[in-house]
Amino acid sequence: MGILSRASYIIRSKVNGVLNRAEDPSETLDYSYEQMRDELQNVKQGIADLTTQKKRLEIQQRRLEENVEKHNDQAREAVRQDREDLARRALEKKKQKMNQIEDLESQIQDLQRQQDQLIEKKDELQNRIEQFRTKKETMKARYKAAEASNRVSEAMTGAGDEMEDVGRAIQRAEERTEEMEARSAAMDELQESGAFEDAMSDKDQLDRELEEIRTTGEVDAELDTLKAEMGKDEGESETGTADTDTETEGDVDAADVDPEAVETPDAEETEVSDAELDAELEELKEEEK
Repeated sequence: MGILSRASYIIRSKVNGVLNRAEDPSETLDYSYEQMRDELQNVKQGIADLTTQKKRLEIQQRRLEENVEKHNDQAREAVRQDREDLARRALEKKKQKMNQIEDLESQIQDLQRQQDQLIEKKDELQNRIEQFRTKKETMKARYKAAEASNRVSEAMTGAGDEMEDVGRAIQRAEERTEEMEARSAAMDELQESGAFEDAMSDKDQLDRELEEIRTTGEVDAELDTLKAEMGKDEGESETGTADTDTETEGDVDAADVDPEAVETPDAEETEVSDAELDAELEELKEEEK
């Protein structure tokens, strides 16, 4: 097979595939039915033309028969007039007309046989057309029912082209949503870990960590200072109290000592909120008053 033959074969196969996909059985059946009706109409037209031709021959035959009678009368008249030559001429014309009549009769018979055959074919074709019409309508109804059932089945199972497009759209939406959720979670994680620098700040991660350490150190130093001050005051109070007790050890009874004057430090430190801390400070101030 040459290149051109292969190309022609491929093109024909492609075109045939496209036509098969585009073919609608209902339209094809209707078209075939119309073609058969056109063929029946052509047969009827042929019968009409054949009958017309036969009628013309029959008319011509009748005229020739009339001429035969005329020539026969002429021959008789010539014989009565003792004109044998005229009688001979009349009989010769009569013979010619009779030969023509015989030819016409043969032609008319042939046309009649053709007409009978065409009428028989016409009747057979008409019956076939009626049968085809009934079958066509049945096939169209079956095709429509099968097509509707197929659409319903495809819609229910999601196997149709349109449902496939819908399924793909839903799948793409789910993938896009999952991607956006994962990206949002990643951004939150990176933000919490400090991997991203604040867009509104000119400090990088190292600056922020150093500042945090410095702040923590300042708070610890201030706390140590506060503790030292509190420890110094308590030491002075305890020294003063010890001197007083030494001087009046024999005169003062233990029952006369005011228990509120003795401060007992807490055993453990707990973390409290700002509101709780403020409340405790207010209570201490009230007790001192």
